[in-house]
Amino acid sequence: MPKFFVPKENISADRIHINGEDVAHIKKVLRLGVGDTLCLCDGMGKNYEVEIEKLIEKEIICKILSEEKADTEAPIEVTLFQGLPKASKMDYIIQKTTELGIVRIVPCTMARCVVKIDNAKDAQKKQQRWQKIAEEAAKQSGRGIIPTVEMPISFDEALKQLKREDICFAPYECEEENKLKHVLTKKNNVKSVAFIIGPEGGFDLREIEKLKQAGIDTITLGKRILRTETAGEAVLSMVMYELGDIN
Repeated sequence: MPKFFVPKENISADRIHINGEDVAHIKKVLRLGVGDTLCLCDGMGKNYEVEIEKLIEKEIICKILSEEKADTEAPIEVTLFQGLPKASKMDYIIQKTTELGIVRIVPCTMARCVVKIDNAKDAQKKQQRWQKIAEEAAKQSGRGIIPTVEMPISFDEALKQLKREDICFAPYECEEENKLKHVLTKKNNVKSVAFIIGPEGGFDLREIEKLKQAGIDTITLGKRILRTETAGEAVLSMVMYELGDIN
């Protein structure tokens, strides 16, 4: 059954209004009409089975047949702090981590980032585009929520936010002893995990010192060095296997 996200304000007690780009997709691509059924999601974990009741030029009105809590979300909330990569790598990172169950993605400006965001207007434009990518990936993968892609922040601000989670760590190619499994299993009743991935050039030594001073674990991912666009999805897969719903 086709699935689409709708804003919470478009949902009433017995009707849901669909508007925006999805209207044309439903009418012209899927060629659905009155009497056909859809799955609509409020983006916050609730699914609705609906029947198309009325098609207007720029709106579709649906009757709610049933509602239920989405069962596609993991029991833990995982946040990725991602050092800004070059070109379209951020698009890939957002798409794949969304498919794997990420809840929040926070772009970070770091010492070895090649990409520079010059002003707030440029940052907002990028964030809006990234959020749209997360929405499309959530729709494709049957998610019950749309992950939040936040505005870029500094490395120092990322450190403050990392420490708020139950478990936080940083994969680092020069770490040899501390393994991910050890970090993930040293606490019980974990509800939230956060990790930070460096950009193409990795972490600057001063950033590693700040991580250690903040009490954030550095961990090894083995003897091979992963690219920045590979590391996030690889680590998230491991976290979801150990603490989430993949195992």
